[in-house]
Amino acid sequence: MRFDRLWRHATLATLAPERTGVGLIADAALAVTNGRISFAGPMRELPAAACAREEIDLAGRLVTPGLIDCHTHIVFGGERDEEFALRLAGVDYADIARAGGGILATVRATRAAADETLFAAAAQRLRALMAEGITTVEIKSGYGLDVASELRLLRIARRLGQRLPLGVVTTALVAHAVPPETDRAAHLAAMTGELIPQAVAERLADAVDGFCDLIAFSAAEIRAVFQVARRHGLPVKLHADQFADGGGAALAAEFDALSADHLEWTGAAGVAAMARAGTVAVLLPAAFHCLREHNRPPVAALRRAGVPMALASDCNPGSAPVLSLLTVMNIGAVQFGLSAEETLAAVTREAARALGRLHDIGTVEVGKRADLAIWNVERPVQLIYWLGRNPLHARVWGGQ
Repeated sequence: MRFDRLWRHATLATLAPERTGVGLIADAALAVTNGRISFAGPMRELPAAACAREEIDLAGRLVTPGLIDCHTHIVFGGERDEEFALRLAGVDYADIARAGGGILATVRATRAAADETLFAAAAQRLRALMAEGITTVEIKSGYGLDVASELRLLRIARRLGQRLPLGVVTTALVAHAVPPETDRAAHLAAMTGELIPQAVAERLADAVDGFCDLIAFSAAEIRAVFQVARRHGLPVKLHADQFADGGGAALAAEFDALSADHLEWTGAAGVAAMARAGTVAVLLPAAFHCLREHNRPPVAALRRAGVPMALASDCNPGSAPVLSLLTVMNIGAVQFGLSAEETLAAVTREAARALGRLHDIGTVEVGKRADLAIWNVERPVQLIYWLGRNPLHARVWGGQ
């Protein structure tokens, strides 16, 4: 039996759903052929005749699926450090947004930036994530707020996936904010009547997203957006209940959404609806931390209901200027009460589920893409124990 690459004497966290916890296998072997996992199991089960063009002894190092950041806004122009200073002085995020800052400030900077400027800045941010073992990332549009600008951002996101050794999943954030040059009805009409069909025609979007909250769009407005997405065959996800329980989680579940994200104010009805629909709860602890929020997502209720929980960076210049998923994992564990096992699952298996990619990535199982992270640790908890330490030994994308 000959493989392309063979790692011996690993500590393997498979995250396979039929195994308990993170599916830990001590003294394991892992083999790759043609970019796919062809063996993953105990060394004692590896055929005696097994060999490979390249063989590596990992001396007990931990191997996990490649990490997945399933919620980012990483293509944008400008910075919002002045707003950060205002928030430190006690100004509320919603008040900044109502005064023309927030999302609209980034929209102005993004519209003014050249394509290559946006591409280069986003690529630099992505390389920072990749240096921590990320092999797949979701990139949302949403900082254009007109049809041409939104399509431009989606094209840049697609190009990032073509130019970097990284899986990129794109999301058209159709209902993010209302631009100053038009009204709500006209904006939503353009986004649904023009943006979604064009994004589908050019194969630029893998999903549609919206922002359902007090400072954004109502449940009725988002329902209309989701109905158009459904007609065009695109799955949906939703920024839901970040600042109030506006029924966002339940609305997401009504449309069998891949995920409902944020969820700081989601109540029992939303949790129950998500459980019935199989919608993933994507928790965004960096935004919680940076906005100095106090109401935590209902983690215990989500756990009891069996709702899968993912973690993501929410990388954006306003509410979550963060480029470290390892830091996000620590905050998610410490502030939201996730266990070490839940935290690792949240950035691998459940993040893949939130992107509709669990059939191909997110676990270490035979037949799946060989997207892996190899760590200079032996136990999963060591990935989140330190703040500011990056224990990555090697990142493997498609077996390379």
